[in-house]
Amino acid sequence: MAVVDDGRTLTLRVHDVELFRYTYRPDTPAFECPCPSFHPLRTLDGDVVTGNRPHDHRWHKGLAMTASHLSGENFWGGVSWVTGEGYQVLPNVGSLVHRTFDGPGIEEVDWITAAGEKWISERREISYGVGSDFWWLDLTFELRNVRGAVLEFGSPTVFGREQAGYCGFFWRGPRSFTGGTVLAADGQSGPELMGGRAGWLAFVGEHDEVDRKSTLLFIGDPANPDFHWFVRTEPFAVVNPSLAFYDELVLPPDETLRLRYRLLIGNGAWDRDRLEDQVWTWGW
Repeated sequence: MAVVDDGRTLTLRVHDVELFRYTYRPDTPAFECPCPSFHPLRTLDGDVVTGNRPHDHRWHKGLAMTASHLSGENFWGGVSWVTGEGYQVLPNVGSLVHRTFDGPGIEEVDWITAAGEKWISERREISYGVGSDFWWLDLTFELRNVRGAVLEFGSPTVFGREQAGYCGFFWRGPRSFTGGTVLAADGQSGPELMGGRAGWLAFVGEHDEVDRKSTLLFIGDPANPDFHWFVRTEPFAVVNPSLAFYDELVLPPDETLRLRYRLLIGNGAWDRDRLEDQVWTWGW
């Protein structure tokens, strides 16, 4: 494995395949909430499993940490849901600003509001490894409230829009993954997992141009706060273990919210037996 840092992006290559490109100094428009993000992510076969700045939601950025509602501010990008008014363009879109790397795979990130105030000081850890026909990405986010007041993580569902509870660690799939297959723990499956609970969730999608499918397996650390899945197969593919699907998550001043996720990216379409075996072997 070889990692290259060009001062704007980190690129991980295994043999002749670029497994990820992590852009930590993006040139994203301010309305889309500039933030460090992964795109493209690829399988060991070289197939892309992320979508970036799609025409329906320009602020979707491959794989990224977000917060659609944070005490009235938007760290998601684009429009904001307002109770009784629907989605509105507001002057409340902030940014997640890379400050420094504090060692290999350890990043310091500041969450800055539209008014220029630092509300969160984040320490982010990135690690990875390679298996036989898959590789994995481990991400830890430590979010310390430096606002001097309570921070409230929310979502459109918290404020009245049904089935729109997105907030937090968010993946957008490529266009070809539309209509893909969702499998989850305890025999659960399908888009009806929206708003539900499961210890793990997998998305199987099919690629254009090549005769291949890929599987993404999302596993949260059991020590994470309780969450509900925001997941769609139509009209596009997204997965988000939401921090605040139905209810706000409150972070008191000077306290730290710690989140840890493992994403396995596999060649081919994995069935439930394979997924459960991987969770048993590679879960937390």
